[in-house]
Amino acid sequence: MDIFELLKALILGFVEGMTEFAPVSSTGHLIIVDDMWLKSQEFLGKYPANTFKIVIQLGSILAVVVVFWKRLFSLVGLYKIDGKKMNARFNLMHVIVGMLPAVVLGFAFKDLIDDHLFGVKTVIVALLAGALLMIAADKLGPRHPKVTTLDQITYKQAFTVGLVQCLSLWPGFSRSGATISGGVLFGMNHRTAADFTFIMAVPIMMGASLVSVLKNWEHMSMDHLSFYVVGFISAFVFALISIRFFLKLISRVKLMPFAIYRIILAIVLAVIVFM
Repeated sequence: MDIFELLKALILGFVEGMTEFAPVSSTGHLIIVDDMWLKSQEFLGKYPANTFKIVIQLGSILAVVVVFWKRLFSLVGLYKIDGKKMNARFNLMHVIVGMLPAVVLGFAFKDLIDDHLFGVKTVIVALLAGALLMIAADKLGPRHPKVTTLDQITYKQAFTVGLVQCLSLWPGFSRSGATISGGVLFGMNHRTAADFTFIMAVPIMMGASLVSVLKNWEHMSMDHLSFYVVGFISAFVFALISIRFFLKLISRVKLMPFAIYRIILAIVLAVIVFM
């Protein structure tokens, strides 16, 4: 694999890492950058290229583990503060309840999503739909949310956020956009909704990556290993940067600026694709 193809992997990792946890859709941006510019399918093949877009998310997930390691380790009893478990109320069941709807629907519609929703035109629609949900969350969410920490989240709230998260199975909608919006609409402040989003993403994205790799194993080649490795490392480094920046930003600017960006991007893409 030559240096230009590895540079493509680096760029795709950059796009993944910088957009995974902002509510703008990393998958949507990867599809846009790849389908309209880098065209990794030409040397990887269709299904391995789709798998690459999912697998490099593991780099982003590793960045989440680095940032939230205390909370994540406390969920499985591997970390304590002052002799007590950190998660006094927020526990592993909140994560399971929150991820269950998307896991069930993801398994049920995996082939349909791979075959029909990985495209620029479908991403345009998803960008607009996600933007409308985010605007609704900022406008309709409570002015003074009662849930301001993870330990105040109820199982009912975790489940309802999980239901909203199902919208992110549509590439371009954005997992963080859906779940943060859902959290805000159901009583969380923006930072708590973001924290819950990032923690819940760890098992979901790890599972999705594993399923995609196993499903497309026969289409993959050791010749592509360096492409995957470069993309993974790039995604990890840039996700680590973007997570810390986003968590500081979300409480101040909320969702509206990201919604406006999505609308502008969708319009620009529509002009390019349809005119």
